[in-house]
Amino acid sequence: MSITHAPARAAEVSATLPSDAPDHERVLITRGPRSGLTVIVAVHSTRLGQALGGARVWNYGHWTDGLADALRLSQAMTMKNAAAGLMRGGGKSVVVVPSGVVLDEVQRRDAMLDLGDAVESLGGAYMTAEDVGTSAELMAVVHERTEHVCGLPPEQGGVGEPADATAAGVHASILATLGHVFGSKDAAGRHFVISGLGQVGGRLARSLAAAGARLTVTDVAESKRALADELGAAWVDPAEAHRVEADVFVPCGLGGVLTPEVVGELRVAAVVGAANNQLASRDVAELLRDRGIVWAPDFVVNAGGVIYLDVAGQPGADQAALDARIAGIGDVVADVLQDAVSTGSTTLDAAERLARARLDAGR
Repeated sequence: MSITHAPARAAEVSATLPSDAPDHERVLITRGPRSGLTVIVAVHSTRLGQALGGARVWNYGHWTDGLADALRLSQAMTMKNAAAGLMRGGGKSVVVVPSGVVLDEVQRRDAMLDLGDAVESLGGAYMTAEDVGTSAELMAVVHERTEHVCGLPPEQGGVGEPADATAAGVHASILATLGHVFGSKDAAGRHFVISGLGQVGGRLARSLAAAGARLTVTDVAESKRALADELGAAWVDPAEAHRVEADVFVPCGLGGVLTPEVVGELRVAAVVGAANNQLASRDVAELLRDRGIVWAPDFVVNAGGVIYLDVAGQPGADQAALDARIAGIGDVVADVLQDAVSTGSTTLDAAERLARARLDAGR
């Protein structure tokens, strides 16, 4: 693994990466000259093509926490893009905001310009896009410093934010999982617990409610209660969501939610959600299997957004074909779940086999 430093005008930060860190191709760590914030770009793999993954702006206790996040997320993007059949590698960028700090409009713009410079310095190895804490409008700011960015606002010739596509892929994955577990893909009358009502979780709540599902929802933002009231959904405290007896737990917030303790308290038949890196550790996949809870691997389930960003921006992109491809995520999930049953492995192992087969085919 190599650590690439940004141009000399930026104050550099050196770091010793943990010995058990994933085998990344390049990791850039720099302090932005405008914002003063640590900007990290992790390129895990370009075996299948230019790495693609979003830019996260988040609060961290220390910049090394942001580094660990970038390493995990970029590795997951390699698996996600490969499993989705994209000719893209995996990468991720993180802008580290100190705990308790809220960026104002000027500071956020400066951070995006610094991110653009960092991305540009990698010479096309990585393309960024929106993620947690960013938006299509902020990607337009990044675009002022680099061409290696996608998901720009439609009025600037871009394809916009991918939340609709991500939610559609998760919805298709939920239906596929229902078919695997219950023998029917019908969501009507099924009870779902949605933890996180952001752009994707909120859309899922609406689509599942429209399908006749019963919902229990939660979010760390109390303002999201308005959506629960609108949909006639029950509200629960975020810390209690995983203890609700239901058919499916749908994590749509930040990663690491599935700890051994949480899995031991789950009262559902399946877990299918939009959150990245849901497993706190690999052995949690075995705990889920041993408890008879079917987990649809996150990097397969939430691939709708990256498929949209990659395909919709191509010349002559056909919306009907794109919609069909996103809906096809459900078929991939069904195959992964069946492979796990056939081989007696975890669903994580089955999903990784699929991704690695496609990576090997692209050598």
